Amino acid sequence: MFEHRALTGIRDLVPIQITMDRTLRVKVIDACGMTCVFCHNEGTPVAADNHAQSAGEYGAVGRSGRVSIYLATNGARFAAAPVFPDGMFRTALRELRDALGFEEVHLTGGEPTLHPKLPAIVALAREEGYSVGVTSNGENGARILPDCAKAGLDRVNFSIFGSSPEELAQVQNVRYRSVSLATRKIEALERSIEVAAEEGIDVRANVVVPDHSHVERVHRLLDRYTPRVSLRVLSSLADGDMSLDAIDRLLSEVRAEPQEIHLIAGASGFRVSYRLPSGRLIKAKHIRQVRLPETCARCRFNNLTDCHEGYYGVRLYRDPKGTFHVGVCIQRMDLCLPLDQFLDSAVCSEINKIREQDFHDLTHRSCHL
Repeated sequence: MFEHRALTGIRDLVPIQITMDRTLRVKVIDACGMTCVFCHNEGTPVAADNHAQSAGEYGAVGRSGRVSIYLATNGARFAAAPVFPDGMFRTALRELRDALGFEEVHLTGGEPTLHPKLPAIVALAREEGYSVGVTSNGENGARILPDCAKAGLDRVNFSIFGSSPEELAQVQNVRYRSVSLATRKIEALERSIEVAAEEGIDVRANVVVPDHSHVERVHRLLDRYTPRVSLRVLSSLADGDMSLDAIDRLLSEVRAEPQEIHLIAGASGFRVSYRLPSGRLIKAKHIRQVRLPETCARCRFNNLTDCHEGYYGVRLYRDPKGTFHVGVCIQRMDLCLPLDQFLDSAVCSEINKIREQDFHDLTHRSCHL
């Protein structure tokens, strides 16, 4: 289980923390004010472009300029509708918590800060015993995060796609590659970061590093954002060794020393913490080869080239008719099941089993390093 290249040479030098995956991702809204060319949109079609379409007719690119990169091959059967802080959502959180022991809700989109009822969604999840995090591009955070903080929001992961307007514009749909628009987006992001920190929310910044050309961008981000922001560099799933090489170069240039490895049993994501000479911590997030033993074994993408994320965890969606669906892979949205069917399915039992087995294997291996 320690086969990932990022662990080579350091796994026997630093402490290894092993926890079990207890996080439920919830897509609360599909709307977004950006048109990033690499967006997976949590596996679902862009709702604004597919109101009149049925399953099998969804378009991967439409008038909005937004994309859902896996849509052509992932078999999505519904478009996502907004989640509301109502009794049905409360029931879904309770049932999934009871079935799979979830302790954390991570709210995604689209862009969650565009949801007008986001504070009420946070409050409801907290009432059900969950800690709550959000992934955001920051475009509406300054307005809504103070109320989210009052409702009990624990943390925000800000996704940073460019350190300058020119960089951000370059990764947008060609029709929206406006430097002036990108300038406004970056200003909104920076204000959102300031507001979140002022409100006492744990602020984290996620930066994907596809190749060496992005290393200087991360240097600029390290210089720009204060130590109040925890920076996490992410390897690019589609760029493989080029991305890992670039992260290695970055860590060498900033003279980062490894401090801890955090493995999450039953999910593919893991993190390595590093300390800079200034004392600041940064983290590198990677993907290891975790698969659901039965579900993934039969998958056409189950190889080192085509499977980009492995088994990353459970995602909850709401469709336009109000039905909640549970998914286990954004590349295989045809595996999604309505919530009531999922709870009675072999997949639900399989998730519990893989978490226990992975935790046992990781702990046993760690003890014998």
